[in-house]
Parts: sequence; structure tokens; C-alpha cells
Amino acid sequence: MEITLQVAIDGVTYISHEEPVWRGEGNQLAMVDLRAFGLERMLEQLWLREASESGSYAVCCIPFYAYGLALGDVVRLNASGGVERLVRKSGRRVLRVLFAEDRPSADSRSALREAVDACGLLSEWNGERQVAIDVLDASIIQPVYDSVQEEIRNGTAFWEWSDVTQFRSS
Repeated sequence: MEITLQVAIDGVTYISHEEPVWRGEGNQLAMVDLRAFGLERMLEQLWLREASESGSYAVCCIPFYAYGLALGDVVRLNASGGVERLVRKSGRRVLRVLFAEDRPSADSRSALREAVDACGLLSEWNGERQVAIDVLDASIIQPVYDSVQEEIRNGTAFWEWSDVTQFRSS
């Protein structure tokens, strides 16, 4: 299980992917300022690798908070090293699931992990309450939905697609 680290420094929360799913030699880091998505004083650190287009980079982790980005998307950086714009979509999507802090007795997190594995999907966890799931083919993820459906109906889990909003920089 991959864990994401959240650290607050001087009132700014940094989200760091400790074990990105496509981690490799030559990866580099870039920040996404999340203000454009209504998340003030939050930055998400993304892992990148050089892409075939000159000056472009492919995303190597599954974004938790940055909307409109997914694993393998190609981005360009600004002069200060932040993600400035989306160049090309990879065709992948990110399904995000957030579990409420108060956990019911019928906790579906284990069932969700099993369903993700059974579907052959990649995922990254942010602690024990949030998961970002890489989806290349949405037709195979019904077991993932089914694993958390009761909690979604009960209001103890919530889900969204990361591409409900297009990527934009602050």
C-alpha cells in the first residue's frame, strides 16, 4: 500500500507521494498549487519523468487533489518548476474515494483494496482515509464501486472522478 504524506509548514499543507506507482530513476518533482481548485494554502508534489515532447513531463503518480490530471498525462512546467499546463491527456482517469473520519462497523476499505487488486488497477493511498485509483478502462471497475456502495449510500464514503474539473494553474 502506498502512503501519501501531508505536512504543514508555515500554514501551507504539502501533499507528497512517497511511493508513486511509476517511480523510477530520473524522476523529478514539481508542485501543483491547488488554489485553482478552491484548496487554499495547499500544494501537491507530483512525480514526473521526461516525455518525448521537448520540455514536457509525464505524471508518474496518481494525483489526489489536482483536478484534470491523471497518471501518464503530459504537462509543462513554469519557470519556478510548478506545473503550468496540461499538454496531452494519457487516456487514463482517476477515481478518488474518501472515507469519513468516523468509521462504521461495516468498514469497506479492505474490500476496496481487494477489488482494486482483483481488477488489476494501480492505486495510491493518502493515510487510511483516501485513495486515488488509476483507471484506464472504466468498464472493468464495477467491483470497485460495489465494494464501497453501502458506505456511499450511508454517507461514510464519498467518490469522485478527478476529471470533473479541467486542470488549471493558479
